[in-house]
Amino acid sequence: MTMKKSSKNLQVFADNIRKCRAELNISQEKLAEYCGLHRTYIGQVERCEKNISMDSMEKIAAALKTTVLYLLTP
Repeated sequence: MTMKKSSKNLQVFADNIRKCRAELNISQEKLAEYCGLHRTYIGQVERCEKNISMDSMEKIAAALKTTVLYLLTP
């Protein structure tokens, strides 16, 4: 799957999710459990296959003990 140019911010967000998960040593499944989202959705977001709502961004950021702004920062 090729990414469109317009998804640069989504790629930054996905990369930062993976980085934070690694730092916390948690799986996609555990992250999904912490933020009340489905594990396949987390995987799709990390692979830039899904566009994500602000509500979901906030849930993920809270579960990772960070901010949406941090997750969107390259």
